[in-house]
Amino acid sequence: MAIPAVIFGGPSDEHDISILTGLQVIRALGEVHGVYWSKTGDWFEVDPGLEATDFVDGVPRRSRELSFVAASGQGLLHKKRPLDIDVAVIACHGGPGEDGTLQGLLDLAGLRYTGPGQASSALGMDKLAFGAAMAAAGLPTLPRAIVSSGEEPAPDFGGPFIVKPRFGGSSIGIELAEDWPTVLALKRGSSYFDQGAVIEPFLIGSRDLQVAVRTYPKWELSAIEAPARAAEGIYSYDQKYLAWGGEVSAGRELPATLDPGVEEQVERLSARVTDAAGLRGIARIDYLEREGEVVVNEVNTIPGSMAAYLWIDPPISREQLFRDMVDEARSGPVRRFSVAGSDGTALRSAGTIASKLG
Repeated sequence: MAIPAVIFGGPSDEHDISILTGLQVIRALGEVHGVYWSKTGDWFEVDPGLEATDFVDGVPRRSRELSFVAASGQGLLHKKRPLDIDVAVIACHGGPGEDGTLQGLLDLAGLRYTGPGQASSALGMDKLAFGAAMAAAGLPTLPRAIVSSGEEPAPDFGGPFIVKPRFGGSSIGIELAEDWPTVLALKRGSSYFDQGAVIEPFLIGSRDLQVAVRTYPKWELSAIEAPARAAEGIYSYDQKYLAWGGEVSAGRELPATLDPGVEEQVERLSARVTDAAGLRGIARIDYLEREGEVVVNEVNTIPGSMAAYLWIDPPISREQLFRDMVDEARSGPVRRFSVAGSDGTALRSAGTIASKLG
């Protein structure tokens, strides 16, 4: 009988957090295939009963090596036999697990999966493209500029600046720069900016707000959180994942104390972001708020722990959240591809054109 496969890990800077999310999903769903994607890009079926400590030294013992064949009816294979999978639950953060690469592979293999499709996943990972798409949709956002070569002229807006890797998440590599020369120095000196960086104004006096949305069985919004920032003014990786394990505790205001007007803005904007970005499953949307004005900051299409801790109002259990994600994926069609000219029409037309030109 086909059962879900939970895919976690992956060759990204967020590999370790992905392991924690994957194991949480496995525990909640019960009967699943555990599929571990190693830091080196290799695939393994692992015992679903493993703990996070079993991955400290890499691939756990007694794991079964898998191969991934991106062809319809193939997918994840063990000794040339496909695993009996009906849905892939993607629990990968960052890199190829979240940027559309894995989603494209699953499309080619004809496998249903949780979360948004390939194009929406790529949009969510690209901070420059996401900001531009939200602005084009008429949503309030901060101006952003790209720093790719390190030789660009200063942007139209002034500092201080937030400098972010163009493709990345979990606040990894984010820096605060007072002026443009500092931005250029950071671009030259940080490996996190090898694929480009984006900058935006640092809103002095603002605060972060974040909320989760889910799209099945109906569109719903979680409680809104106001996370505390680090001393340097950035909501950091340590705060998100290390200080509190990605769960609610000291340093988080949940639910956030908000004026009714701010809460209404977050709800209205979240519905529009969901539509404009093509979100599916569970996603987390991050906002900045200052003096009652809310702007869209970023979207996380596969949030840590699937943002389960935010679902206190309405109260939804982890098990229900994750099972609804699986049901949503099962209810949708497998992506189909058609090849133009597969009946020979395009080839015959090309031959006719070539003969006339020749």
